Amino acid sequence: MIKINNNAMTHGGKFHADDVFSAALLRIVNPDIKIIRAFDVPEGFDGIVFDMGGGKFDHHQRDAEVRENGVPYAAFGLLWREFGESVLCAALCPPEKAAKEASRFDETFIEPLDADDNLNTGSQLAGVIGAFNPSWDSAESPDQRFFEALNFATIILNRKIDGIISVQRARDFVEGALFKSKDGIVVLPKFAPWKMVLSKSDAEFVVYPSQRGGFAAQAIPEDTDHKELKCSFPQDWAGKPEDELKRISGVDTLNFCHKGRFLITAGSLNDAVKACKLAGHKKRK
Repeated sequence: MIKINNNAMTHGGKFHADDVFSAALLRIVNPDIKIIRAFDVPEGFDGIVFDMGGGKFDHHQRDAEVRENGVPYAAFGLLWREFGESVLCAALCPPEKAAKEASRFDETFIEPLDADDNLNTGSQLAGVIGAFNPSWDSAESPDQRFFEALNFATIILNRKIDGIISVQRARDFVEGALFKSKDGIVVLPKFAPWKMVLSKSDAEFVVYPSQRGGFAAQAIPEDTDHKELKCSFPQDWAGKPEDELKRISGVDTLNFCHKGRFLITAGSLNDAVKACKLAGHKKRK
């Protein structure tokens, strides 16, 4: 468990995504932390100071740190580098897995916000946080609006972290289903993110219960970055009305085939699997 001081300080006045998300991260690390906003750090302040003061978690000084890829750190990135791996480590073992996911999250979520704060690169999320600031002619307190933005950012950050952990749980779940698969068809008892496991496998299709009832089956892409499929559903099924689709395919409860040929739905598990087998058979003919 991470232990940090119950006090943290950042600058007052106008706020940005950097200081707001930094405060959100500190709240996650220590739910009892008190975030103080000020324009100067009092002598002898006992706590974490971020996005001001020229210390470990500031980025405005001349010798501020820069990532290996050239993107400068802002306070959020510096704090995530300090605490992110530990935040994930409790749920992701072994520790090297937490380190890998912490680095990935920095690259995909934190780095763009740091770049926007340092280089004005533009960020829709940073713009949303910035919109919490009072307008120029408003009598509202910037501090009050900061804490409204902080509540919002804390929800987002918690959901993103939960998502990282959930995806890792999904990996184990999907790997178990892959081990039991037959004929290149993986059957999941319920939907879970599957692409990171199955794209690297020999599996061609994945079947799972549909939220709309019945079952869905998807063709698996060659890899996670490209849309090219290992085996598409047949061209003569694509976009056909339900009655015609059933007649052409010979699958009694097949009721939909996407025109992109990557998704079908059927009324039963057996028919969803049957559709996948037919698609694989046609490919190999």
